[in-house]
Amino acid sequence: LRLWALSLAHSQLAKVFFDNCLIPGLMSGSAIMMFFGFFVFIMATVAVLMMMDLLECSLHTLRLHWVEF
Repeated sequence: LRLWALSLAHSQLAKVFFDNCLIPGLMSGSAIMMFFGFFVFIMATVAVLMMMDLLECSLHTLRLHWVEF
């Protein structure tokens, strides 16, 4: 359940980033706004979602070490 909850949080955060970064640029039709929206989307994805994945792996490994010890 822990991994499923983190996966659900990951997908919802990706949807929020997509809706707030890329959709306004696509709706306006401006190439500059689409470029900056894509840049912000990539940076938010790398910064938040990848760090969340690293935290998930670290916590899972730490829990397994504790249980196996």
